[in-house]
Amino acid sequence: MKKIVLDEEDIPKYWYNIQADLSDPLDPPLNPQTMEPIKPDDLKAIFPMGLIQQEVSRERYIPIPEEIREIYRIWRPTPLYRAERLEKALKTPAKIYFKWEGVSPPGSHKPNSAVAQAYYNMKEGIERLVTETGAGQWGSALAFGTNLFDMKSRIYMVKCSYEQKPYRRVLMESWGAEVYPSPTELTEVGRKIRAEDSDTSGSLGIAISEAVEDAATHDDTNYALGSVLNYVVLHQTVIGQEMKKQFELIDDYPDIIIGCVGGGSNFAGASFPFLHDKITGKKPDLRVISVEPLACPTLTKGRYRYDFGDTAGLTPLLKMYTLGHSFIPAAIHAGGLRYHGDSPLLSKLTKDGYMEAVAYHQREVFEAALLFAKTEGFVVAPETAHAVKATIDFARMCKEEKTIVFANSGHGYFDLSAYDAYHKGTIQDYEYPDELIDKAMRDLSDIPE
Repeated sequence: MKKIVLDEEDIPKYWYNIQADLSDPLDPPLNPQTMEPIKPDDLKAIFPMGLIQQEVSRERYIPIPEEIREIYRIWRPTPLYRAERLEKALKTPAKIYFKWEGVSPPGSHKPNSAVAQAYYNMKEGIERLVTETGAGQWGSALAFGTNLFDMKSRIYMVKCSYEQKPYRRVLMESWGAEVYPSPTELTEVGRKIRAEDSDTSGSLGIAISEAVEDAATHDDTNYALGSVLNYVVLHQTVIGQEMKKQFELIDDYPDIIIGCVGGGSNFAGASFPFLHDKITGKKPDLRVISVEPLACPTLTKGRYRYDFGDTAGLTPLLKMYTLGHSFIPAAIHAGGLRYHGDSPLLSKLTKDGYMEAVAYHQREVFEAALLFAKTEGFVVAPETAHAVKATIDFARMCKEEKTIVFANSGHGYFDLSAYDAYHKGTIQDYEYPDELIDKAMRDLSDIPE
């Protein structure tokens, strides 16, 4: 195994904003009451102005405050590894690399944005943040970030993940967060959904609705989002900028970049600095491949259109690939990939042909993750395991030397119950039926495409 490391002074001083390089701008978020483009003042009830300005900015580089870079130094820059043992096991001519974000205190890429969001809210006098979390990576990161700035936090954790991953809850509580299985009795949205289906496994869409309602009804509270929005994707570009420097050190450049996608922040952060080269014509043959579960096939089977980001319809309408905001996914172990929509930026770049997507069943994903663990030693999160599976598949297809890199977004040490279920043979594959997607699209008939 070869490790490529950077010095602390190589931590990026700017976030890269891919909106500056789009030939045509994103379709704007819409106010669902007026169907007119949302105005910055419409978002002030739940977001700080510093983040709202980043959301709409088309500046290519946005300075990272030194207070945030100082915290980044706890774990950044993160290492880039060459997976030589995996290459040998696959008997592939491909060179395989991975960018390892599992070295952060919460164990994933998520604090790259959580720390930034806590900082901008703290600067504007907000005392408490609320959010949703699927597998618990984002909730852990926000608890970590708010703790550093002496803020309170409440996490609405998707019910099935709350039950599957108890140690994620313990980690959040260790940093001072309140954690509840969503849907709860704490919000009007939660009470309504529980009354309709007391056995629901929950979803990220439901948990978002609860968190947004909580933020909107407390003056000292704002909402924090772990993926999807432009400013979250922006914060994650520290990953890809570091990767570019690391490949420069070894005089190489990826032919294929791979990452798992739920909302899209991890993979967007890793790939967007490279996509700059593809968009501007410097690397037109670069392949950028998103990986998702067949149980939640947003990019591979969803529709590109406006939809709510949450189940209850409390958020602005976003133009994105979606399975419909009424989507309730199967209780697969990759909880962070169980979201009905995707980042509008990632969706647009996929629609425009700059990115492509593949989807897998969860048993084959765990099989790939175990091969990676046996060759490279890292036990990765079930979400990340999707990227491992695609990397193995593309490496096996190589007939000549290619450079493949995947975004290794987090460790799986709090996901060992999922690995245990795989070993015992109790994990089931599930593919989301096309007829349910068609039904969800009919439910959107009142929303403009």
